[in-house]
Amino acid sequence: VEGLAIDRDISMANLKWVLEEFFSAFFGTTVKTRFRASHFPFTEPSAEVDIQCSWEGGTVKVGEGEGWLEVLGSGMVHPKVLEAGGIDSSKWQGFAFGIGIDRLAMLKYGIPDLRAFFDSDLRWLRHYGFAPLDVPTLHGGLQ
Repeated sequence: VEGLAIDRDISMANLKWVLEEFFSAFFGTTVKTRFRASHFPFTEPSAEVDIQCSWEGGTVKVGEGEGWLEVLGSGMVHPKVLEAGGIDSSKWQGFAFGIGIDRLAMLKYGIPDLRAFFDSDLRWLRHYGFAPLDVPTLHGGLQ
């Protein structure tokens, strides 16, 4: 999952708010975040984002405990990237972030090992309620 926002006067504060709102909506609870300085070639400044969590019985519990888990990379879009896209970086700024969909599912459903997603074990898929051909659509509207 990747996010990109470009607007006038956008800042790291906007990025932080978007990510905190996303995590709260996705996990259904307020999740504390921690931003750590990092380096990515297309953003400046760049940050890795951790969420608060605990580990119990091999399962990660999001939004509680004393531990932290890195979940994504983010930052302000580098002015040269904006310019390469035909955007005047003296008037416009942007932020970007990226997180693996498998990491999100792992945290949301308490899946202890990322490799399970790639093992093609139908028992595992059924256990977590994933049906290979059951793809939800918006045809019937949201419920």
